[in-house]
Amino acid sequence: MVTRRRLSRRDALRLLGLGALALALPGRLGWWYVTRGAPQWLRIPTYRVALPGLHPHLHGLRVVQLSDLHADGVFGTAQRLAWWNRTARSLRPDLIVLTGDFITHHTRWAADLRVGLQGLKAPLGVFAVLGNHDYWVSANAVMDALTSQGIRVLRNEVALVRRGAGALAIAGLDDVMENHHDLPRVVDALPPEVPDLLLAHEPDIADQAAATGRFAWQLSGHSHGGQVCLPGVGPLVLPPYGQRYPRGWYRVGAMLLYTNRGLGMVPPRVRFGCPPEMAVFVLEPAPDDRARLLGPPALGRVLEEEV
Repeated sequence: MVTRRRLSRRDALRLLGLGALALALPGRLGWWYVTRGAPQWLRIPTYRVALPGLHPHLHGLRVVQLSDLHADGVFGTAQRLAWWNRTARSLRPDLIVLTGDFITHHTRWAADLRVGLQGLKAPLGVFAVLGNHDYWVSANAVMDALTSQGIRVLRNEVALVRRGAGALAIAGLDDVMENHHDLPRVVDALPPEVPDLLLAHEPDIADQAAATGRFAWQLSGHSHGGQVCLPGVGPLVLPPYGQRYPRGWYRVGAMLLYTNRGLGMVPPRVRFGCPPEMAVFVLEPAPDDRARLLGPPALGRVLEEEV
């Protein structure tokens, strides 16, 4: 079952994406662009987000999201993970969240993950949830690598972070695609009258999360934004549970959802029209009981890989 799903996505990307790119871009230049150029030109957008009930002491709190690192020894090397790590820390985060898929296909890359994430810290902590690839490889190996670096993995749990008199609940939903999620358990663990952030690898669980009426905001990854997106067409292939909300901002009921395009790739390791990203969110109190995105996003930085 797992093998079939992985091959299906890979083969579809190969047949549709590479065929279209071969027509769109000339020869070696096109191949260099989709395999080396686009995948390493990292976008760093910054968004202002208003959360209901946010204490004034949390005004200006900076949340940095990394998703889909996909350590694989080919593109997701220890050196590249370390560069993403340094970049995240340079963004002055108060809180760092990682939304799953840390290793692509073998436990041997857990060592690279451990090395690449050394020193990833933020004043209010670093929190993570697991993704489907992590279960396909070994959830225990991934968790060991993360926890060895002081990263707290939330598996249907809620953590409370504080700054001064302000508190923010970080809810972590375990992987949906592999049926390890327990949404009722997470809802029951939410403290009353505390603003919250839901971390869930697969974005399409947002319909169920929003229906509970308990979450203000969800951060997800999983889809890679499609990885290959053609102008006027959009993503050519999207994975299960990443098809309804594949990238960017959505409002689902009263809840905000942001789907991150991720940093790494799955085979074939190409990107086109869908650059990697590391998102920054700056929090402000909402004037009412509705979470919202405030104004247009700030102009994001674009960094070229230095390794």
